[in-house]
Amino acid sequence: MSEAGFHGVFPYLVSPVTPTGEIDAEVLARLCDDLIGAGVHGLTPLGSTGEFAYLSRAQRRRVVEVVLQATRGRVPVVAGVASTTIDDAVAQARDYERLGCSGILAVLEAYFPIDDDGVYAYFKAIADAVSLPVVLYTNPNFQRSDLSLPVIDRLSHVDNIQYIKDASFNTGRLLSIINRVEGRMQVFAASAHIPVCVMMIGGVGWMAGPACVAPRQSVELYELCRRGDWAAAMQRQRPLWRLNQAFAKYNLAACIKGGLALQGYAVGVPLPPQAPLPADGVEEVRRALTAIGAL
Repeated sequence: MSEAGFHGVFPYLVSPVTPTGEIDAEVLARLCDDLIGAGVHGLTPLGSTGEFAYLSRAQRRRVVEVVLQATRGRVPVVAGVASTTIDDAVAQARDYERLGCSGILAVLEAYFPIDDDGVYAYFKAIADAVSLPVVLYTNPNFQRSDLSLPVIDRLSHVDNIQYIKDASFNTGRLLSIINRVEGRMQVFAASAHIPVCVMMIGGVGWMAGPACVAPRQSVELYELCRRGDWAAAMQRQRPLWRLNQAFAKYNLAACIKGGLALQGYAVGVPLPPQAPLPADGVEEVRRALTAIGAL
């Protein structure tokens, strides 16, 4: 398993917002520092857990600034870019490159359905606009226009599109992607997948919100997979999967923010109209975190 490029555990960071709408830089910086101290391999602001779809352009930019300042070059920062238009996505990507990001996580938002040529044009334009590695983000559960296997294949021939993070529930789709791109693109799992299984079939790590609340345990699991100690990895995976199952029942950002609140981070609640984690969800997350030694 290659250690070149991006690999390992990249937590999808939350976006703590104060009641007056500012990004809480102190809380976010503390979280970044603690995650790096726990051994994570990179940080991903403005993923799904970061509520990118609910933040203003200024708020998103501020999140990236704070994460870069807190990280101080210790790990790669792969910032999320999402838009319904090519021009806006390109502008975001160029801005984040100027700020000092190590990579771009590219997300397509859509109101009207987009055909394969349009999807290809969107992601290729982002890649052409920057010199950074680009991670494609596919999430068919939430995206109106998703990346099909033929489009993924076409995009894998773009030099700096080097990774894909797949958030489907279909691990077979991941193997199909790996077979199709023939090493031109590396695969990251999401919290919807069982990380050990993804690593076993050729994945290079996972970009996921749960790593925010279980960073040390996630890194330990990755290291077991990297060494090929699959029996020990599965022993470690089982209790961690119960945490993922709890998150699958509720809004993901609410769960991660609720878990972080239990750990002493004043990250607040998801932005309205999203609902905060209900009391039974708080208790379920508490039990799952306690079971893995994260609380």
